[in-house]
Amino acid sequence: DWEKMVGAIQDYIMMLNFRYRTELRTKGVTYFNSLAKFVDAHTVELTDRKGNTERKTADKIIVATGGRPRYLGLPNEKELCITSDDLFSLDKPPGKTLVVGASYVALECAGFLNGLKYDTTVMMRSIPLRGFDQQCAEHICRYMEEHGTKFIRGCIPAAIEQAASGRIKVSWKPTGGGDAMDSDEYDTVLLAIGRYALTDECNVAAAGVKVQESNKKIIGANNGVGGTEQSSVDNIFAIGDVLDGYPELTPVAIQAGILLARRLFAGSSVQMDYRNVATAVFTPVEYGCVGYSEEDAIKEFGEENIEVYHTAFKPLELTVPAQNISGRGDNASYCKVICNLKDEERILGMHVLGWSSGEIIQGYAIALKLRARKADLDNLVGIHPTNAEVFTTLNVTKRSGDDWQAAGC
Repeated sequence: DWEKMVGAIQDYIMMLNFRYRTELRTKGVTYFNSLAKFVDAHTVELTDRKGNTERKTADKIIVATGGRPRYLGLPNEKELCITSDDLFSLDKPPGKTLVVGASYVALECAGFLNGLKYDTTVMMRSIPLRGFDQQCAEHICRYMEEHGTKFIRGCIPAAIEQAASGRIKVSWKPTGGGDAMDSDEYDTVLLAIGRYALTDECNVAAAGVKVQESNKKIIGANNGVGGTEQSSVDNIFAIGDVLDGYPELTPVAIQAGILLARRLFAGSSVQMDYRNVATAVFTPVEYGCVGYSEEDAIKEFGEENIEVYHTAFKPLELTVPAQNISGRGDNASYCKVICNLKDEERILGMHVLGWSSGEIIQGYAIALKLRARKADLDNLVGIHPTNAEVFTTLNVTKRSGDDWQAAGC
């Protein structure tokens, strides 16, 4: 029941917003439901929904506006398309859906819709999950395709228009150039091609804050008490998605904000560690990772200096009923550990695909924070039979060329 689900989600969001406002008031924080625009480095002008304005000054200002979905720049797109922000506000089921994009948001939305039995297609212009480990990203796409999600690769929309049928007609072309065109009609077109920062809307230029031109995100100066979150202006700081070049994750923004507040007001010197941040992608086959991707490890340390331990496996709970569970397949789960050969096989990255991968990688993330080695994993006694246990029994390397498909439990 789509309408019932959307109603429950909207009720939950309203409850969260009310709770946050209540907690702010309890903590003595004044909340203004207004758009803030910089007048200078210490002054912002607030405009409420009725158009009333007032000015506020502050010694220090933190920008944490997040981002808003990007559009393609095509005629009719804002009238005919939705973004990921709109999905759970639809008053009717989405029906046949085209998801444009290859980000984790795009793949999560597509997996969710396909799981609800809606005809779902993903159009991506290049690689999936840019910035993530590409072997794992392709594993996700392959799994989704096997379970019914369709993919159009190497293409971008060229035109979006209302069809005579009442549906939305999308025409697309290859990203490599050429005049070849194809098209299809959809009930819903969802754009998930990234987000841009609202720094123009906030007029940060009036305060002298420098931004990255392509995405309008604030450039961290990486100096002073503000550290990475310090903008080009001494008293202005940025946290979360509005800060250029760092993970766009809510827990990252929260942690960065806590540490920044402690440095500004409590004499702390602890900086945010953006490298070893654990994260999960909630696609149909869940993906959890922390540390370096294989590509980034090779780029930074050299292919000859890294060792990759890996295996594909099937959770034990699927072994007996596998014949009766449609589409599960053998060894659909996968994990790998990336190590630095020049540093006692220090662990650089851990990746896992399968059930509860987010829960697994959250626990193992502390190992990277404490600079664990592969030997530490080998000396760890696993809990049998769990997916997490697989990390403690890895012995096949990519370099060896040996069979990495697990047999038995």
